[in-house]
Amino acid sequence: MKAIMLGIRRALALHRTKSQQWTALLPPISHYNNASPKRKLSSAATVDIVEPPPPTPSKKSPHNVYMWGTSKKGTIPLHMLLSDSTLRVAPSNHCRRHRRRLRNSFRETKREGDVGLDKVFCGASGTAVVTTDGRCFVMGSNKNGELGIGDVKETKKPRHLPVPDPVVKASLGPNFSALLTAGGDIYTFGYGGSRVNGMGCLGHGSMDSYSTPTIVNSLIEDGCFASDVHCGEYSMTVLTTEGEVLTCGSGSYGRLGNLETIDQLYLEPVELIAAEDTVQIAGGFAFSLALNKGGIIHAWGRNNEGQLGTGMGLAVDMYAMESIPRPIEGDLEGRKVTRIAAGYTHAAAVTSNGELFTWGMNYTHEPKLESNLLHTKIVDVACGQNYTLALDENGRVYSMGKGKTGVLGLASTKSTAYPILVEGIPADERVVEMSCGWAHVACITELKE
Repeated sequence: MKAIMLGIRRALALHRTKSQQWTALLPPISHYNNASPKRKLSSAATVDIVEPPPPTPSKKSPHNVYMWGTSKKGTIPLHMLLSDSTLRVAPSNHCRRHRRRLRNSFRETKREGDVGLDKVFCGASGTAVVTTDGRCFVMGSNKNGELGIGDVKETKKPRHLPVPDPVVKASLGPNFSALLTAGGDIYTFGYGGSRVNGMGCLGHGSMDSYSTPTIVNSLIEDGCFASDVHCGEYSMTVLTTEGEVLTCGSGSYGRLGNLETIDQLYLEPVELIAAEDTVQIAGGFAFSLALNKGGIIHAWGRNNEGQLGTGMGLAVDMYAMESIPRPIEGDLEGRKVTRIAAGYTHAAAVTSNGELFTWGMNYTHEPKLESNLLHTKIVDVACGQNYTLALDENGRVYSMGKGKTGVLGLASTKSTAYPILVEGIPADERVVEMSCGWAHVACITELKE
């Protein structure tokens, strides 16, 4: 039965790719919810498989990809950077503190013609590139198998991950990683955990490690289609097309959101937000966020630096945590949140009014309004290790936080406590997507209309 289900889903995904090129984002969760009835998560092996509608293809292809920050073990593909006199470069061979443009084609010797770069995902110590034909290439550190390229410890040149379905997202964690396919499947690889660190983060029912991408069969058995995935330190969070949040892996610090701190070998629903109709998830090193349809954020996991935004009482406690999802209130109360993001030990949110709120990093333990951005409307946000990028409605990027690795893109390694405009991207281009790793950044632009 398991093999039959997998074959059906692969056949459906292959059929759809013959008629269109895939973008790296699935449609809004509401699109799926309106198309098919709710399915309850079940452990039964026999379920009704309902094909989700195909994603809507993008009307405009990305024009360029810009990357900056520190390239550790090839996280920034320096050999693919174009020479451009309008874009300055720091003298170091390993640190690109200014914007630098990547080639807008991706040639493989065994295939004819050029394939465009569609998406770039920055992780803890690696980078994943998804091409316009749905193939995924990775580069960077593979110390724990987190790139899925076998026993090779690192690669500075893109290596192809042989996944049978088109890839729409990659989440590269510090110890393990996951790929989300257009058919709603998840492939995981890397370190499977231990009895000391916690086990089950790969979702395969054991603490075995996998050196190459391996499909999470439990999702197929339960009839679940994934729409998003996040890999933390030793835990994984998944969002289904039905708005249900699933977690697995280490239970320490309450990072699974189910009160108990025991490990989970398989993906299990976060019961206390099962009726919340979640539309977006985000996560950091050891905590998670879930945004529901009503614009309310729930947070759980480690809270030693205020990264949950729920306050920390009178003192900072290195063992502070929330083992069940808690709503983030404070100054966000009464506002509708539309976007969330999480970094190493901090997080951020964008409201329907275009306001940006941040918290964590021991700066503030509750949401703080970034008043320096009230002159413009913020539409998206991304967080890395101790820094934040905000995107406004005009396609301009603002950065703030610690800049020692060059991630702020401000031609300096200084830190800033307030958002500053990132300059250097050509005036005829606008940023449409951002991705933040621990020490490097990628932005995708398109030509202005």
